Amino acid sequence: MASGFNTDVRVGDAVFHVQTEDRGPSRPVIDTMVYQSGRVLYRRTFDYKHFAESSEFTHEGLRERVEEQHRAVIEDLRSGALESEGPSGAEEPLGIQVQLLNPDSWLTASSISLNLEILRRKDQRPESGAVVEALVEGSLDEKRHAGETDDRGRVQIRFPMPQLGKGGLAVVIQAKAQAGKDEMRLVMRSAPKVSP
Repeated sequence: MASGFNTDVRVGDAVFHVQTEDRGPSRPVIDTMVYQSGRVLYRRTFDYKHFAESSEFTHEGLRERVEEQHRAVIEDLRSGALESEGPSGAEEPLGIQVQLLNPDSWLTASSISLNLEILRRKDQRPESGAVVEALVEGSLDEKRHAGETDDRGRVQIRFPMPQLGKGGLAVVIQAKAQAGKDEMRLVMRSAPKVSP
């Protein structure tokens, strides 16, 4: 990533986390997400492929665009403009939610073990048959690990700690079902040491 910004924003009694990143030359997109309690509430993306291929491209110009989008989303969040756009800016409302059942024990130095429950937002009933994927964003391979929820809406996804790259690290959990989709990010604030 060429650049990125993270800001906590208080609106009334609620606190939101706004994260904007440049996804880099292989995927020229500026990506802004608004989180609350680890859950994605809104997403705004901007494809800058034409700018990247133009003679006007500079790294400073790209950084300014990233910062401008970050600031614009924060202003829209504070003004209430994002509420009219709906959750995640998606065409269909998110109908499920991901819950981490082991928030204090999912990460060790050698492995990641996610005990997850997928519930329908409308009635909080378990969503069976949901496809759940997890990856470590910032690892060298960003390999996806998948599972499917049982009749209780639960699934366990375990995998060894991958080799880590540079930059911010987070476990990204994505769930998809007929009722909708949801995403959760678990930030690894201090990355565990892994022997080479």
